[in-house]
Amino acid sequence: MHAPQTGPPPEGGAQPGGSGGVSGIVPAALDGHRLVPLATALLDADGLVLHWSEDAERLLGWRADEIVGHFAAPLLATAEHRPEVLELYEHILAGRRWSGIFPVRHKDGHEVALDFRTYGITGPGGRPLVLATGSDVRAIQQVEGNLAVLDGFFTQSPIGMAVYDTELRYVRINPALAAMNGLPVEDHLSKRLDEVLPGINTTEIESVMREVLATGEPVIDARSHGRTPGAPGHDHAWSASYFRLADASGRVLGVSSSLIDVTERFQAEARAARAQERLTLLAEASARIGTTLDMQRTAEELVSAVVPKFADFATVDLLDPILQGEEPGLLAPDQGVLLRAVASGEAYGAGLTNVADAVGETTAYDSSRIYTKSLRSGRPMVVAKVDEAALRRIAPREERVEPGLAAGIHSYLLVPLLARGMVLGGAEFVRTRNPESFSESDVALAEELVARTAVCIDNARLYRRERDTALTLQRSLLPQEIHRTLGLEIAYRYLPSSVVSEVGGDWFDVVPLSCGRVALVVGDVMGHGIRAAATMGQLRTVARTLATLDMPPAQVLARLDETATGIGEGQFATCVCAVYDPVDRSCTVASAGHLPPVVMGTDGVARVLDVPPGVPLGVGGVSFENVDFTLPEGSVLTLYTDGLVERRGEDIDRGINELCATLAARGRTLEAHCDAVVSALVRGDSEDDVAMIMARALPLPSDRMATLQLTGQGPMPARARRFTRGTLAAWGLGPLADSAELLVSELVTNALVHAQEPQRLRLFRDRMLTLEVADSGRQAPRLRPSGSQDEGGRGMHLVNELAQRWGSRPTRSGKVVWAELELPLGS
Repeated sequence: MHAPQTGPPPEGGAQPGGSGGVSGIVPAALDGHRLVPLATALLDADGLVLHWSEDAERLLGWRADEIVGHFAAPLLATAEHRPEVLELYEHILAGRRWSGIFPVRHKDGHEVALDFRTYGITGPGGRPLVLATGSDVRAIQQVEGNLAVLDGFFTQSPIGMAVYDTELRYVRINPALAAMNGLPVEDHLSKRLDEVLPGINTTEIESVMREVLATGEPVIDARSHGRTPGAPGHDHAWSASYFRLADASGRVLGVSSSLIDVTERFQAEARAARAQERLTLLAEASARIGTTLDMQRTAEELVSAVVPKFADFATVDLLDPILQGEEPGLLAPDQGVLLRAVASGEAYGAGLTNVADAVGETTAYDSSRIYTKSLRSGRPMVVAKVDEAALRRIAPREERVEPGLAAGIHSYLLVPLLARGMVLGGAEFVRTRNPESFSESDVALAEELVARTAVCIDNARLYRRERDTALTLQRSLLPQEIHRTLGLEIAYRYLPSSVVSEVGGDWFDVVPLSCGRVALVVGDVMGHGIRAAATMGQLRTVARTLATLDMPPAQVLARLDETATGIGEGQFATCVCAVYDPVDRSCTVASAGHLPPVVMGTDGVARVLDVPPGVPLGVGGVSFENVDFTLPEGSVLTLYTDGLVERRGEDIDRGINELCATLAARGRTLEAHCDAVVSALVRGDSEDDVAMIMARALPLPSDRMATLQLTGQGPMPARARRFTRGTLAAWGLGPLADSAELLVSELVTNALVHAQEPQRLRLFRDRMLTLEVADSGRQAPRLRPSGSQDEGGRGMHLVNELAQRWGSRPTRSGKVVWAELELPLGS
């Protein structure tokens, strides 16, 4: 190189501050950024810099505009190295290539050791040029070290590692994974998984790798399992992680995986999972078994709890004397047992139900049978592997052996039902499709389940003598929960005459009806005891059923009178029934020999409602009369039985007047009213039951009801549909709009066709969404048969299919036809 010169550069050289016209000679690849920066410079024969790359700027600090057009030696070589640089440069110009490590001065003054490659090249017009490339020696050494570490990590890692191409062929595999597979490394390369390892779940593994290739999302702890050529007789499990390989430009190169053998952990997890399954089964079965005091039901609960989670087939048999309510006795050592099947069940339709005893069938087992020996000893019997000989000792009859073998019985377990040290029967468990034999842990679980079942069955047996009474009282139970009623607040009290027996004939009920209406019923069967309670249960059930049919109160009482007449001679009862509509706060009341209701107005004054008393239920052949009145907002209606106001030796009107006086107080809650009445009127020596309902009229929320008058011009069904959709959208019930529109359209169309005068569409939202159409017709709609060629007659069939419930009720001006839809959860 020459010393710096002044003046313009030689002809054809680069101008200072740029790369000059010869920059295109430098390959584009040498101009880009590298993991190890590669500085490139192009110099003419005099040492003038013609090109200076971006990596050269990064490595040495000189910008291109600072060095292009200047002589390199004064800028880059220190004074002590300059003679050596000039000498090397002369040799390069003479056609010799030179490479080696040489220090170069950084712009800030420190030296940078560069690994040089120099080339003498010919420029335009045969002009001699020098191309020099250099890389930081420290960066090269670091990359080499990193590559050595990575290669060592891959080859020396105890974790199995592999690289696959985009066709999921092995590209590289480390010795650890080759050892796991039991094949040399070279036997893997360029092959697919199923070619190398046909004994594992290759389809699932390749599916995971394809997903990684497609999405770039890594997968951690993907499980694989099977057998390898290195261990063809043993099952193994592996945990694998996969990630996609891509170059700096984003081009997908393949998939890398790392694997570890988790066979022991997998087996431990499997054992823990089985133990957890047993605990779960025990907890679930404990909650399900013994929900009733019924022996057969308890046995069925055991069977349903264990099939198919524990056994493929199960049956419960009880000793015949147990089913007769007798005490269990000791089993004689030389005698057989007589057992009756009370429950059985199977999974997968194996056909064992047809082979075993049918429920209710009695079978005798002789003393040599496994069943008899197990019951006699009180210990479970397990046949882990069932063969023909074992099945002949298990089956009660020879003709059941072949069908049992054909069904695939391979493991059998019998556990005696023991309670208070006595044998009640036995429970059999059979496995057919489940491949595992019954183990010791299975026996322990079965004993726990059967022991609980046995205690419940014994309790049911001991309670058998009380069963008839208990069931009678159960049917007569009063409602334990009164559902919220829109537009009506309800409170109630029931006080039996005898705290010990709680057997009486008074009852009350609150029956939700269609369109937000509610029926309030209070009744009193004359007399006490089980018979009165049984009669009360029947009447209450019938009254509830009749009320839900949208019958007016008088009609309900008339049908109830027929029921009371049919129950038996001397069974009389009084009853009052009221139906309240929260929309217009109208109330209809009818009485069958019952005491009159009391209404407390908003002014705080309580008065007796004038209702025709009628005759008691059970007289037969009489009619009852409805009384209509309006229950103003805030007023309270009270229905009660005579036990509240009747006193021995006193006129009953006195008790009714006392009730009115107690109710006549403003500012109380409904519950406080009930408490005040009970405190004032109920005495400790009362000989009669007390039943009472109080109902306060509340304002109906405006967002619970919407009404459209079906008058004027235009197509009514279309108007009704638009109104319905708009209303449901405002109520946040959009998902019901399609079904509701279709129902409304059919109801309005039905009214147009069959009643000619639709009057009103009303939407009501309470526990259900109710759609009701009022018209002037009197005839109730019905489902009519229609042929395939008929043009009509299917409207109510469609309503019947779409609605949760539908019906009609008469009104003063015609009728109302309604349909209900179930509200979405959370509405």
